[in-house]
Parts: sequence; structure tokens; C-alpha cells
Amino acid sequence: MASSQRVALDRVQGLLEAGEFEQAEAEARALAASPRARGGDPGLVSWLARSLAAGAAIAHGRGAELLPEFETLITELERTAGADRQLLLAVRSNRAAVLVQQDRYTEAEAEALDILRGTTRIAHLTRMWRVELSALTNLAAALNGQGRHEEAEAIARGNLPQADGPAAAFLHRALVGSLNGQSRYEEALAEARRYTPAGGRTASGTLEIVAARALYGLGRRDEAEATAREALTACEQSLHPAHPRIKEARTLLTRITAEGPTPE
Repeated sequence: MASSQRVALDRVQGLLEAGEFEQAEAEARALAASPRARGGDPGLVSWLARSLAAGAAIAHGRGAELLPEFETLITELERTAGADRQLLLAVRSNRAAVLVQQDRYTEAEAEALDILRGTTRIAHLTRMWRVELSALTNLAAALNGQGRHEEAEAIARGNLPQADGPAAAFLHRALVGSLNGQSRYEEALAEARRYTPAGGRTASGTLEIVAARALYGLGRRDEAEATAREALTACEQSLHPAHPRIKEARTLLTRITAEGPTPE
């Protein structure tokens, strides 16, 4: 890989981590389309760039439209061996995240479990913790979506100490969500307020949504409504209009306000 290509990929990764999703995707797609990216290595730069572009689109909230692109990229990568297996697992983890966003929880669970098996097989070749953590985060979300909250709680608690950034934010959300799912609202609210992981734009509204659910479960509807509105505002300001989290926040707010004002 040429040094200029590595610099370009590092720049895209930096944009993605900074929450500049639109710019990251645009630069990644331009790099993937360049003749130098399509030649040699064979196509590794193009694969990396396409993977980053898709990851940026998912974080922004356009994951559903990317599923066909993921299938194509995964098919290409499955024909490779060696170091590219790590990229394959990372792309599959992004696909699992889209399945979670689409409420396809059983498929997301199966995908996450298979990714975890894959990380175990190649862990001796390369450091796989980031991919593994992403798969565990998707698995916890998929389990919560299926009502298997105790399992989700165990995964979130067991892996939060090693997580940081957006991974910590989403695992924290999974933990609070698992407590809500078990009607342990006091614990959920305490956990939500215990600390706020620095998830950046990627995690906009995540913690507010689960905190609002805990407040609603405790019958504190005015506070729940205010927190749900905060979540919706954060999502609308930071994410693409198609992001599933915007719909989630709106649905929650509608549910909270449907009963009218809290009696005096």
C-alpha cells in the first residue's frame, strides 16, 4: 500500500471518529474509485475505503440502503485469506449493526455469534479486540430486542470495563436497556446517571432514550417527557433523518405524552 493511500485512509478514519460522517463517506468513496485503489494488493485499499464509507453511512443512519453493498463486499472478501479476514469480520460486524437497527434481532444475534467465533480463530494472527467488542455490543442489543435482558445485562457488564468511545456508549445503553427490560427502573436510572461515556455524534440520544424509559417506568412522566425530547433533539441535530434512533425517540415521546399531563 502506497504511503499516500495510507495517509488518505487514516484521514477518513479520523473524520469518522470525529463524527464527520458525510465527509468521511465522500472521501472514502473517492479513494475507492481511484485507479490506484483498484489496482494491486489486490484491491485492498479499495476494500478498506469501501468498508469505511459503509461504516460512515451506518453511523449517520443510512444503514438500510447499504445492505446490498455489504453483501457484495462480504462476498469479495470471503474469497481472500490472511489479514483480510479481519476486514471481513469488521464488515460483517457493521452488517450486524444494520440488522439490529432494522429490528432483525435473531439474524443479528446469529451474525454476532459467528463473528465472535471468527475472532477466536484468527486472534493468534492479529489483535481482534475492536471487532470482538463491536460484535459483543451488537449481540447485547440483539438479545435485548428479543427480550433476553438477563443475557444482555451479563454481556454489557462483563465488557464495559474494557470499552471506550462509542463502543462504551452503546454497551452502556444496552446495560440500561436490559435493566429497563427487567422492570428494574431505579437501577436503570441510577446506571444511566452514573457516568456518560464519550460516544460523540455516533451515540447521539442513546443514553437519553433509555433514561427516559426508566423515568417513564417509575411514573415520573414529566421528567420522562423532557428527557425524551432531549433525545429527539440530539438525534435530529446530529443524525440523518432516516436514522432509526430518530423514529425510536419519536415513538417513545408519543407513548409518554399519549396519556396526557401528569395529574396534580
